[in-house]
Amino acid sequence: MKKIFVENIREREWVDSPFLVREKIMAMARNGKPYMTLKLMDRTGEVEGRVWERVDEFSDCFEKDDFIRVQGKASVYLGKMQLIVQEIEPLEEKTIELCDFLPAALRGAEDLITELREKVDSLRSPHLRALMESFLSDSEFLRCFSIAPAAKAMHHVYLGGLLEHSLAVADLADDVSRRYPTINRDLLITGALLHDLGKVAELSYLKSFDYTDEGKLLGHIVIGVEMLEAKIREIPDFPRRLSTLLKHLILSHHGQYEFGSPKRPKTLEAVVLNFLDDMDSKINGVRTHIEKEPDSPSAWTSYHRLYDRYFLKEAFPEESGEAHVDERPSNPPPRSAAPRQERGGDGKRRTFGVSLGEQLRGKSLDLFGSDGEKNE
Repeated sequence: MKKIFVENIREREWVDSPFLVREKIMAMARNGKPYMTLKLMDRTGEVEGRVWERVDEFSDCFEKDDFIRVQGKASVYLGKMQLIVQEIEPLEEKTIELCDFLPAALRGAEDLITELREKVDSLRSPHLRALMESFLSDSEFLRCFSIAPAAKAMHHVYLGGLLEHSLAVADLADDVSRRYPTINRDLLITGALLHDLGKVAELSYLKSFDYTDEGKLLGHIVIGVEMLEAKIREIPDFPRRLSTLLKHLILSHHGQYEFGSPKRPKTLEAVVLNFLDDMDSKINGVRTHIEKEPDSPSAWTSYHRLYDRYFLKEAFPEESGEAHVDERPSNPPPRSAAPRQERGGDGKRRTFGVSLGEQLRGKSLDLFGSDGEKNE
């Protein structure tokens, strides 16, 4: 049973709780003594663990991706929370609820799938609608599509992240299509929903997110085009030109060759999809980075290696003598928050129930079978 989550750890607290070991690094201090640095995670985030005593003894009892019970004192160092570990006990996986340790989307899988069906119902093209309905009727694909993360490290790195990201890009595509009528709205929406479909096979997870062998050798773009072609072949008289345009959206959505794109965008819809995909992924990535350091007193985040910069946490901080009205919650709810309301892309208020993590409690999270790796 999880006793305390990473997001609830406070400075000077004594922590006694199970964690998943995401990283385990052995090193040598200047005085010649060994020490160990750990990245300990649960569904709410990560915290660094430092082991200074009994290093060899503890190192022998667990490895990376193991579950361990950690006892230690919390302290803030350079703006980041860390645990000075005093005791470590290995734990058996059967005693663990996996959904306590893998981060999950705020919205539950059922809500995400409902919105996906609504998007498909809005398509006027009979061929594109038939294609999307073919994907929806594929129960195994739909299960994977609604659970998989969208990436290993950059953005939407949590269960349900892939579908959440795909829907967000589709919502943006809908908005842009209304502003620019010459855009083929149905083609762009379908491309937005399917641009990352290959990630259901590219990514694996058991206790942490990683790449499958197929993902490392082929990548989600090639895998996605293969999956798309297989579905198109099942639909009678699917127009060849429409098939080509849709494949181009998947092949070009990374934009440039140096970003892993086999082709550069050469249609208006492909150009739009590239920008919208990049925008949503960057917004999520930056927001997640900002939310990682709630205990830091600095107005700036730590250095983000991939974006090569620091970020200002609050654009309009509260000024002395003048209260700043901010409608956003000062402490965002955890990913496992209770039912709440949010505004969808259509401007309507929607109430969402239990989180995806809660829906998955006690269920197997193996997307590809017990013999494969489990899930960018």
